[in-house]
Amino acid sequence: MTRVGIVGNGPKEQLPNLLTYQEEVDFWIGADRGALYLAEQGITIDIALGDFDSVTESEYAIIEKHAELFDKHPVMKNQTDLEIAIETGKKKEASEFYLFGATGGRLDHALMNLQLLYPLLQQGKRAVILDKGNRIEMLKPGSYSVEEEGYSYISFLAFTPVAAGLTLTGFVYPLENKTIHWGSSLCISNELSQKKGTFSFSKGILILVKSYDAV
Repeated sequence: MTRVGIVGNGPKEQLPNLLTYQEEVDFWIGADRGALYLAEQGITIDIALGDFDSVTESEYAIIEKHAELFDKHPVMKNQTDLEIAIETGKKKEASEFYLFGATGGRLDHALMNLQLLYPLLQQGKRAVILDKGNRIEMLKPGSYSVEEEGYSYISFLAFTPVAAGLTLTGFVYPLENKTIHWGSSLCISNELSQKKGTFSFSKGILILVKSYDAV
């Protein structure tokens, strides 16, 4: 199954080094200015799409040189460029989505991009939002293992009104069969007490955030 990397229009300074994800991504999609970010890092763009209202003519020319395919959309439309990019990835039978440039800019877009993880989860796709200091994933009930992977903090937020049966093992602040509610900060800024921890929950949808403080 195809692993798709999508680069959106978020601030350039919030992007990680995209070259480090080359082995994890099979197919790159640049959404609007995200296509320019890919070109600037010397990555071939499999599809550049969007309305391209955030790039200049000279920047558009740079994208053209690095893109295998173009899919230009009107400025007035019913979906964001990032959502269109996700739909394009689905047509490639993608099983995993890595979303870059999805945070750090306008809050309305960042919140919408977070919500875009939900339909992917419901469709059995794995989707992760990544920026320079954060890794965000949405999860269904089950048992999971977790490692630091260079991040200082691990947080859990309820995406649904409740997330029930949450148990954390191997954490500085452990939990056992706890229910957390939408709007609760109980599970913010936890840390692992060992190299690997485990967690499980029985009901609801959780957002898992790994993060570190930006310098």
